[in-house]
Amino acid sequence: MQNMKNDKTQNMSSMDSESMDMDKMMNSGHMMMNHGGVMMDMGDLRKKFWVSLILAIPVFIFSPFMGFNIVPQFPGSTWIIMVLSSVLFFYGGKPFITGAKGELKAKQPAMMTLITMGISVAYFYSLYAFVMTDILHSGKNITNFFWELASLIVIMLLGHWIEMKSTMSAGNALQKIASLVPNQVHMVNGSETTDNDISMVKSNDVVEVRAGESIPLDGEIISGESYINESLITGESKAVKKGLGKNVVGGSINGEGTIRVKVTKTSNEGYLSQISKLVSDAQNNKSKTQMLADKVSGWLFYAAVTAGLLAFVYWLVFGNVNLALLRLVTVLVIACPHALGLAVPLVMSRSTSIAATNGLIIRDNQAMENSRKIDYVAMDKTGTLTEGKFTVNGLKVVSDANEKDVLSVIAGIESGSSHPIANSVVAYAKEQKIEATKLENIQAIKGYGMSATKDAHKYLLVNMKYLQENKLSFDRTATKEYLDKGNTVSYLVIDGKVVGFIALGDTVKANSVQFIKDLKARNITPIMLTGDNKEAAKAFANQLGIDEFKAELLPEDKHTVIKNLELQGHHVMMVGDGINDAPSLASATIGVAIGAGTDVAIDSADVVLYNSDPSDITKFLKLSAKTYRKTVENLWWGAGYNILAIPLAAGVLAGIGIILSPAVGAIIMSLSTVIVSLNAMSLH
Repeated sequence: MQNMKNDKTQNMSSMDSESMDMDKMMNSGHMMMNHGGVMMDMGDLRKKFWVSLILAIPVFIFSPFMGFNIVPQFPGSTWIIMVLSSVLFFYGGKPFITGAKGELKAKQPAMMTLITMGISVAYFYSLYAFVMTDILHSGKNITNFFWELASLIVIMLLGHWIEMKSTMSAGNALQKIASLVPNQVHMVNGSETTDNDISMVKSNDVVEVRAGESIPLDGEIISGESYINESLITGESKAVKKGLGKNVVGGSINGEGTIRVKVTKTSNEGYLSQISKLVSDAQNNKSKTQMLADKVSGWLFYAAVTAGLLAFVYWLVFGNVNLALLRLVTVLVIACPHALGLAVPLVMSRSTSIAATNGLIIRDNQAMENSRKIDYVAMDKTGTLTEGKFTVNGLKVVSDANEKDVLSVIAGIESGSSHPIANSVVAYAKEQKIEATKLENIQAIKGYGMSATKDAHKYLLVNMKYLQENKLSFDRTATKEYLDKGNTVSYLVIDGKVVGFIALGDTVKANSVQFIKDLKARNITPIMLTGDNKEAAKAFANQLGIDEFKAELLPEDKHTVIKNLELQGHHVMMVGDGINDAPSLASATIGVAIGAGTDVAIDSADVVLYNSDPSDITKFLKLSAKTYRKTVENLWWGAGYNILAIPLAAGVLAGIGIILSPAVGAIIMSLSTVIVSLNAMSLH
């Protein structure tokens, strides 16, 4: 599963520039992929609709409908109807004919093929009726379907226009975010400030953001302070005060102050770039529900053709050829799965838009469906439930060594690591004005700590589990007071002897306790998985209200816990932020990465929490539940009406006077499309 996710990520990465170019083209030209894999321009579709409507009006007026004439026919009126209907068929019907070619080429006949069959049967039979009646004067009263043809094409074009507008407006929130980014930035070069194109900005460049301007790129404030409005990105309407050292997000709005920002992510790396990739991924990534809808569309095609042919044969035997063709056309029209094709993509597009504006990046739509099954949420501790910002709360020497020397050696070992604990220790040593000892061969001991050498001496900075497994004696009472308070304790071992330890404390994130309560309220069991010692893990678990936890775990141990839970029939969400969480994120039913975590963790996840706030998982679960309800509703609106409509179109109730004309069939089908669109857009 890990390889599959990595392959998918690599494939997406290789397509990034191409996808972004396509996104730009689609946004600027109002382009979108039509059914059958054909690119359509909304302006062109709108034009086709209005021109077709103008052409159709004379057809409606002069053609007999259900045996009645709106106005008396006059010499040449049938020629006007035939010519206008021909233009309508080849001009207004072109999108459907082109789409049908794409479906047939892909061997996946669906809605465009059905529409094309319907209008083709109506047009060519009407052409035959015109030739027989008005040119050859055969004397036979052959009914034409020009009225039905015109109404069908106009209504179908209107339905496609509504679909395109709805799909584009579903992504409107994303467009609003993208529009916040300025094309020009104020670049700071020494004492000079110059305006340059945003594409010229590189990592570590400094940009100035003045009062009321949009922050162009993700970065860190190195000068000034201001209130930053991140509402379109985080969902929080209240502006947040940010000053020196605080991170800012491209697309957020600066308040009244002037700040200078050191860029950490360029235009193709930041949050807004991830949103663009999200749109591309969402378009290419089909969930099981979407695949089911596609299958139903295919089944509906064959069902409609079968029902239409049976109706044709029946009415040919017990009626006449005109009536038989009328029933055939009506079945093909009413069975068009236009709304079904729109049902799921429109809901998912709307849902991912809402997610993006609330700090949630959905990398796999399947995660939204799987969320209904989740009964366990497994969480890493450091950086996920806690801030990941450590303070040194204790340093003890348990040998003849000097305390300053012990801190110097510990800082020397930690200088070879980028872990938050290591960074905190190095920073603490600098504050104490103690220089880190220069050591050699600094290496990580997976799951235990760090090792180094110098002058034939071996240095270890390890956890209690290492001491126990290697039978290194140590009086645990010395660390009890620190462990009881939830501190992480690392032991310094020199040449096989414990000489001291350092205790560091982390702080629980503000929303973590409420998040645990929310999970329990949903009958979801939270379980904390950490590499920390049992005492510290227990203290944190008690503070958070977590009943189940497992401590002193190696990366493979976390993965094993996830797999064992799944083997027991549970569906597990894993939340983590580090490299050691990647295997667990990949193997879980849903992997959720903290946005501030490593790239490896994010690449292995299905969902990314940009704000690094675990309580956003509650938002994800709520949104997923609403999305699923809307999807099911739309599937019923998109296909359920066919259960009644196809038999009526075939004429099963003709004996009691209930019968559907092709025009009425087209109206019913289009109404289902409108309902599906409005229902999807009501998701909030």
